[in-house]
Amino acid sequence: MWLADGWKDYEVIDSSDGEKLERWGQYILVRPDPQVIWDTPRTDKRWKHPNAHYHRSKKGGGEWEFFDLPEQWQISYKNLTFNLKPFNFKHTGLFPEQATNWDWFSEKIRKAGRPVKVLNLFAYTGGATLAAAAAGASVTHVDASKGMVNWAKENAQLSGLREKPIRWLVDDCVKFVEREIRRGNHYDAIIMDPPSYGRGPKGEIWKIEDAIHPLVKLCTKILSDDPLFFLINSYTTGLAPAVLTYMLATEMKKYKGHVDSQEIGLPVKSNGLVLPCGASGRWEAV
Repeated sequence: MWLADGWKDYEVIDSSDGEKLERWGQYILVRPDPQVIWDTPRTDKRWKHPNAHYHRSKKGGGEWEFFDLPEQWQISYKNLTFNLKPFNFKHTGLFPEQATNWDWFSEKIRKAGRPVKVLNLFAYTGGATLAAAAAGASVTHVDASKGMVNWAKENAQLSGLREKPIRWLVDDCVKFVEREIRRGNHYDAIIMDPPSYGRGPKGEIWKIEDAIHPLVKLCTKILSDDPLFFLINSYTTGLAPAVLTYMLATEMKKYKGHVDSQEIGLPVKSNGLVLPCGASGRWEAV
């Protein structure tokens, strides 16, 4: 398992009965987590006095209950700074477990000894985009949501990266890749963190089990002759690490490289155990 254990501004304090107790900077949040199927004693007093609590509804969805939380605040990871804003579906605008991937590919970019062009698909609020740009890559950031792309730009500003070579695009990721194939554009590295289910800007439906392998296939057509890495992340339970390995090994076999896929997770402070947060598949050149 790959652990995101380099955080100072974030931690999972405890987890029990379908929820996790987290510290985001100075604020304490309680949020649902489908992986937390254990019912352990809630001995930490902060369970009873969080700054905000997201309550899941039995009918689906849910809502935030705020006690003492600003509309937005910032946390940092190493040299990156992120704006946080609680919004629908329990989210804050950041997936802290992804830091383990940021560290991995940042080192690859820094050690490449050549210019690196990165394509970040389903790029959300730009965590991976900023990490890649800070490591020295030029990045194309693609997300179907204009709001998310604007949020990512805010994070770039906060991180002192607004002048870095980043292209910000609001687009359907599959259609963008298809157009890049026609345009003959190529990238040295691809990052994708697709949702389980989603809609493009014109209502295009994305269902990960049906769409992920065709997209990986398409992406191999826009790789340069000497690719550096290909990263797929998934929070969908059906996409186990071995599934990611199978797809990447199949589609990247013409390149000289190695695939490794593992669960990713966050350390839990109360007991030294690990909260699982999905899986990542990593192809890297050798």
